[in-house]
Amino acid sequence: MKNKGKIIRVTTVPRSLGGLLQGQLKFMSQYYEVIGVSSKDENILDRVAKQEGIEVIPIEMTRKITPIQDLKAVYKLYKVFRREKPDIVHSHTPKAGTLSMLAARLAGVKHRLHTIAGLPLLEATGSKRLLLDTVEKITYACATMIYPNSFGLNDIILENKYTRAKKLKVIGEGSSNGIDTAHFDPSRYTDQDNAKLRKELSIDENDFVFVFVGRFVKDKGINELITSFKKLNTENKETKLLLVGTYERELDPLLPETESEIDNNPNIISVGWQNDVRPFFSISDALAFPSYREGFPNVVMQAGSMGLPSIVTDINGCNEIVSEDVNGTIIPVKSSEALNKAMNKFVSDKRYASQLSQKARELICQRYERKHVWNAILEEYRQL
Repeated sequence: MKNKGKIIRVTTVPRSLGGLLQGQLKFMSQYYEVIGVSSKDENILDRVAKQEGIEVIPIEMTRKITPIQDLKAVYKLYKVFRREKPDIVHSHTPKAGTLSMLAARLAGVKHRLHTIAGLPLLEATGSKRLLLDTVEKITYACATMIYPNSFGLNDIILENKYTRAKKLKVIGEGSSNGIDTAHFDPSRYTDQDNAKLRKELSIDENDFVFVFVGRFVKDKGINELITSFKKLNTENKETKLLLVGTYERELDPLLPETESEIDNNPNIISVGWQNDVRPFFSISDALAFPSYREGFPNVVMQAGSMGLPSIVTDINGCNEIVSEDVNGTIIPVKSSEALNKAMNKFVSDKRYASQLSQKARELICQRYERKHVWNAILEEYRQL
């Protein structure tokens, strides 16, 4: 019997290893010996090891630019790769990509793969942008294949000349991990379940609920979302905004007036980080996701799988998952006015919102069912 090949999957933070790639590592371990590498967090790494049935190795990596720590991480990754002799190193998230692709090249790993799920550097300017562009090009130069997880991202990479077209490939329809549509299924929640949670959160029966799931940061369009909702709520009291997630004040703070509005507006309900977001989708009527940049956002797929129509910005990923007036609507980036107009239409035209909702789950099941995505990635590994 032929021995299994060996794959090392690398993410900067363990939450990405356990969340972004949830289930995929276990699936791949049927065909390969899989090792996960991410920053130290014993609780999360232990949980990932148990849930996915794989070995995990902690190596400290930072999300910021920290030259000394970064060099230490490259050396530690290099030692792991030399010891384990993997057939494939496959990285996700920006910093893990740079460090592990460099280390894998130095260690002589044959197949060095990096998935791009967004380009944070697109919001940078001046000398910082120049530095980040250089780092991005180094990452791509060290990799043997680059997998943008959306067609729009593929185009952006080519426009910025980060690498050549022959090194790029979008696997399947896009997405890094797809969606478990049986898990994100609205039929799992009864009317009684929904009524109970709405009551706990002081949401009235007739309230139209917009939900946002993600990090409360400027880049996710939270400043615009709060401005838009504040205006909407002044005109229509039967509206609620449900926020599911946490702040990242050090990396990307919100405006003080935005935080103040979240804290003081009784119709904005913030429930913090939730391990299971499905109950919150289930009590909502639409997703509001005005992000500035994405790779291929899981949240939009999750919401769609739960039968929610979406308001998204015209950015790569979002504008591939959402088709205008089919399963949602697409608005310009950084436009509170356009967001408010879209939210108003959803609230005032219930028939329109209902029509979008009916198509939402169907489209996700057709395009992004998780096992389709996993099999497409497995096939890519086999063809290397």
